[in-house]
Amino acid sequence: MWRKILRLLWFIPFALWLFTLLLVVAYRWVNPPLTPLMVQRFNQQLFQKNRPVNFEHKSVKIDDISHYMVDCVVASEDGLFMYHHGFDVKQLKQSYKENKRGRRIRGGSTISMQTAKNVFLPHKRSMLRKAVEAYFTQLIEWFWGKKRIMEVYLNVIEFGDGIYGVEAASLHYYGKHASELTRHQAAELAVSLPAPLRRNPGNPSAYFRKRTNAIEARSRQYGRINLDAKKKDLNPKYRNQETIIDFVKWYRKQKKSSQ
Repeated sequence: MWRKILRLLWFIPFALWLFTLLLVVAYRWVNPPLTPLMVQRFNQQLFQKNRPVNFEHKSVKIDDISHYMVDCVVASEDGLFMYHHGFDVKQLKQSYKENKRGRRIRGGSTISMQTAKNVFLPHKRSMLRKAVEAYFTQLIEWFWGKKRIMEVYLNVIEFGDGIYGVEAASLHYYGKHASELTRHQAAELAVSLPAPLRRNPGNPSAYFRKRTNAIEARSRQYGRINLDAKKKDLNPKYRNQETIIDFVKWYRKQKKSSQ
């Protein structure tokens, strides 16, 4: 009996690991039909009073999305997207230091991390979820590459209550396909991402318009993002980014020095 129990204890984590690996590999070519957040939001709509039930989602290829959208989300959400290995280690270190001082933790979530969170995990804050998010982030960096990560991200990210993906958002707010978005419209959609249930591109506040202009200007400064670029083609100033292993080593040193 004990042998059977030990075999079972070994098999369960192995089966989970294999399932997650196969799922990541499958999504390298197949678009996720649903995400945990989509299900979560739909249930909230069903059971909350005075909240309409809405679901708008349509996946499109990255070539059918305006390059302005790619430029603007990089400018808004993750300026080092093409350089890092899934994690902005410098920002993670800064967040740790600010947390130690009791300050408000700044967001350090990269586009890769947001993609992993949205595709594979429910939106629930916990240390376990953050650890699993890091696991999936590393997997998609290895198996998908930057272009596929951006494609999936722009197809599943939330742009409003029940509005998922840039194609659905473009049709909803502007009545046009994602391939036809202007730089200003792309900047508006990018600005809504940190708080899609509160920031409405269809009814922008003064802060929203100010932020849109800033992202639009920054995207011009960054220039067009080439998702097919090789490491050797990137700016050498930012090319050698630290990995999550480097952060773990640094974190252990911080813990030891504080004991």
